[in-house]
Amino acid sequence: MKIGDRYFEPFIEASEIQFAIQQLAEQIYADYSDQCPVFVGVLNGSILFLADLLKHYKGDCELSFIKVKSYEGTNSTNHITESLAFDDSLQGRSIILVEDIVDTGNTIVYLKEAAKKKNIHHVKIATLFLKPEVYQKAVKLDYVGIRIPNKFIVGCGLDYDGLGRNSSEVFVLKE
Repeated sequence: MKIGDRYFEPFIEASEIQFAIQQLAEQIYADYSDQCPVFVGVLNGSILFLADLLKHYKGDCELSFIKVKSYEGTNSTNHITESLAFDDSLQGRSIILVEDIVDTGNTIVYLKEAAKKKNIHHVKIATLFLKPEVYQKAVKLDYVGIRIPNKFIVGCGLDYDGLGRNSSEVFVLKE
């Protein structure tokens, strides 16, 4: 598959992704079955993962969004740009931050600090993909779907310069 000036090849099938999402929904429900958590999607990448996660979640829940950006092309900028902040109504609530992928962890650290400043009571983190060989932060990731090597991927919400998000399977940059 060609996206912009790059070529990508199949990496993770949609069925494997859906199985991981269903497992995460069950884990989260086991932890929150007696509560009404707020799922906070980190836009834009989490949108497809979050939609599928909510379809599988059995309990009551609410939904909110935050928008940050840390990538340009295939590289992290190591700088977080926030264009939609935590809603004030989250103060004192339990939230689950829903990320598409965690690699360097810079975004997660930034969001945990932002949540603390907004007096959000309890924050757990759910990510569909984790690059464990890159992630070196002390912030605990509570729910991890699929661990992957340090490769650039697109699909299932992840993009290359804004394109490629809408695939139900994941593709890896062809080397």
